[in-house]
Amino acid sequence: MQVHYDIDKLPLFTNSVITIGTFDGIHSGHHAILDQLIQEGSKHLGESVVITFHPHPRKIIRAGEAPSLLTSIDERISLFQKKGIDHLVIVPFDLNFAELSAEEYIDKFLVHYFHPKAIVIGFDHRYGKNRAGDYALLKSKENLHGYEVIEIPEFILNNSKISSTHIRKALLAGEIEIANSLLGYAYQLEGIVIRGDQLGRKIGFPTANLAITETEKLVPATGVYAVSVFIKKDNHTIEKNGMMNIGYRPTVSGKERRIEIHIFNLKEDLYDLSLCVELKAFIRNEIKFSGLEELTAQLEKDKNTVLSFFEAQTK
Repeated sequence: MQVHYDIDKLPLFTNSVITIGTFDGIHSGHHAILDQLIQEGSKHLGESVVITFHPHPRKIIRAGEAPSLLTSIDERISLFQKKGIDHLVIVPFDLNFAELSAEEYIDKFLVHYFHPKAIVIGFDHRYGKNRAGDYALLKSKENLHGYEVIEIPEFILNNSKISSTHIRKALLAGEIEIANSLLGYAYQLEGIVIRGDQLGRKIGFPTANLAITETEKLVPATGVYAVSVFIKKDNHTIEKNGMMNIGYRPTVSGKERRIEIHIFNLKEDLYDLSLCVELKAFIRNEIKFSGLEELTAQLEKDKNTVLSFFEAQTK
């Protein structure tokens, strides 16, 4: 997959099939669009092109109202690559771009830069200034510009509409299993291991304190989770299971939210290493205990619960 950051330095597309959107999360609903994109690309003997935006358009148009991200731009790149897309175009979204009228968006952006044979969009796709453009406007210009518009209907899974908003709500409610089913993969957090106060070592549960790399990334609800951890070290990756606590550590009068991971069967120093954590299951809410002894006893129970979870996954 070729990744393009400068729309003025794009290759000359003559037989492209395109889709456009933020694609935050690249969830199961997005995959329906991407599958159709790839199918249309084969039909037209052309190249599949995904056009996405960075930063999130709402961050520019309505500052302060932009949602937390389900995927960083690097995560999106990786997911698109796994999907088998030919070209990913990352458009720097700014106020000038936001001022394009819906007609200018079609004529001066989509057609001018991509010369598409087909345009694949979701059922609720909007574009142009004030989101004035819709399927009908794109359709009305088919003959003029020589493209075909394919609209993908609303994607439903288990009687629920799949959307990035729905997934965010599930994550913030601690409903990680629901979020993962809507995404079609395990939600991830990535970051660097930083030094904590080393309290975990004193009670037999050393933890890696994770500083999230993408500051706009959505951090799920406080609580304990079963996780798979991917440790990037010396040009290779080590996979381990463990349990993670997101919270404020009320038992020791913590003041700031921390993300702490106890990795099973690992004793080495992880400071400054990069971790990718996949959230597999929600175990329990964060609780204030009477002291370290009660906390340690609960951590033993949590560990057994998480180990049983992973054991069940292998059967």
